Amino acid sequence: MPEPIIAFDAVTYTYAGTDEPALHEISFEIQPGEYVAILGLNGAGKTTLGLCVNGVIPTMLGGELEGTVTVGGLDVSEYPVREMSKLVGVVFDNPEFQMSQMSVAEEVALGLENAGVPYEEMKRIIPDTLELVGLAGFEERSPLGLSGGQQQRLAIAAVLAMKPQILIMDEPTSNLDPIGKQEVFDMAARLNSERGMTVIVIEHEVEVMARYADRVIVLDGGRVIMNGTPQEIFSRVEELAALKLRVPEAAELATILRTEYGDWDGPVPITTEPAVAAVNDLLGATRD
Repeated sequence: MPEPIIAFDAVTYTYAGTDEPALHEISFEIQPGEYVAILGLNGAGKTTLGLCVNGVIPTMLGGELEGTVTVGGLDVSEYPVREMSKLVGVVFDNPEFQMSQMSVAEEVALGLENAGVPYEEMKRIIPDTLELVGLAGFEERSPLGLSGGQQQRLAIAAVLAMKPQILIMDEPTSNLDPIGKQEVFDMAARLNSERGMTVIVIEHEVEVMARYADRVIVLDGGRVIMNGTPQEIFSRVEELAALKLRVPEAAELATILRTEYGDWDGPVPITTEPAVAAVNDLLGATRD
């Protein structure tokens, strides 16, 4: 097995001015090219965990960090955020707050300029990156004139232009309509499957996690309480309900039918297609 691209080893973090740690004894590894979803209620520690990966914690926010966070073989406590940004790109929930330039091309160019990328190279990188996120030909458009989904894809393009190995999306679709949400999640899935990019999505959209993620990590009170495949995690319907966390509708339906008709034959379906097939099989059996 290759070396993990991200490793948390007994990480406890307490924000300055607070007594209760935001993260407690966090330990896990993420392999290169994995698509990992982070699930938990507000205040569970999801965003804090993400900020540890790109080095904002502890180098910018201070506080007290115990244990080690290693990203790409680097101890994040020893490198400034500008160095970590070459490895880790972060996209937040409101793309408008990340827009500061007059045109789409200038928005993508901003990080490249700060990194000292030569102009001739920038002229090649910008259109290639915009094509990657489905915004080819938008170079001269105003970012504020784009739809919500397009703005979020532009925010991702600005990150991708820096060629990071890891993309973290922190509730990237919380302010988007269903079409915009689908655009963003489809693009992240393509980056993962076609480009081999390591993707970490902090989200509440459990249907998306069930469809795309290789692994789901559940946080509660700053602790990792579940860590496994979507099938393993979302089959634990009662435990997630006790934590006030949603499960995919397919898994919820399967649980209801199991109660009504007895043991479910096979694993609990967590996406629509196997759920429909299982229900059809079950209804067929009840008619016989």
